[in-house]
Amino acid sequence: MKPEFTIGLSAELEQETTDEHGVRHLGTGVRSVYSTPSMIALMERTSIHLIKPYLEEGESSVGTKVNISHIAATPIGMKVHSKSTVKEINGRRVVFAVEVHNEKEKIGEGTHERAVINIKKFTEKA
Repeated sequence: MKPEFTIGLSAELEQETTDEHGVRHLGTGVRSVYSTPSMIALMERTSIHLIKPYLEEGESSVGTKVNISHIAATPIGMKVHSKSTVKEINGRRVVFAVEVHNEKEKIGEGTHERAVINIKKFTEKA
């Protein structure tokens, strides 16, 4: 990791929710809402977007932990906005504070952890 990668850096992404982001288990006749897995995926993408420019050649990152609360529903069609902030750096382990808002309120928050890996060594183990 490049030395410029420090605690406090942040990145943001926005996404318009579509049917593919909605819950599918509620059945017909129920208006679909933004699913928790879709929200977590956006949080992860935002964290990847943040760390990627600071990785050295031959490095990548992999998700290792999520601790997320989905605290409010979002109707499909509404935009959601994700923010990821570097909270802790411990060697190759990075913890991000993540949160997502829809157009009206905060809908999710928590932490996401990623590990910086050497791609060559990682693929040799797989």
